[in-house]
Amino acid sequence: MARFAFTDQFRKEFIFEITDPAKIEEARNILSGKQQSKVHVHGRIVKSRASYNPDWSFHLDPATINFFEVAIEVCDAGIPYVEDHLDEAGGAFLPGCHWCPWTSRLTREVTEG
Repeated sequence: MARFAFTDQFRKEFIFEITDPAKIEEARNILSGKQQSKVHVHGRIVKSRASYNPDWSFHLDPATINFFEVAIEVCDAGIPYVEDHLDEAGGAFLPGCHWCPWTSRLTREVTEG
């Protein structure tokens, strides 16, 4: 298990957890610059706060984390927008609770907490 952080166009930080060793390696390759194509974060929203991501009322299901280069518009939204419209997520807004913020940028591996 490892935790990583990303920011979006609003420069807000979002921390997520990865449990798949291959995905952990992929995230580390993104941070090191070794992987330069699929660098944006995708996952399924869980509508509850996670202790490692206390600033937000939702987190990403670690089993659903993937990285992408391009994605469909229907899963794109900024972190604050998701927070403000969390009750609508899963319907017409972020169908299936799939979230793929296009401006997500991995910034660091989280080692504390």
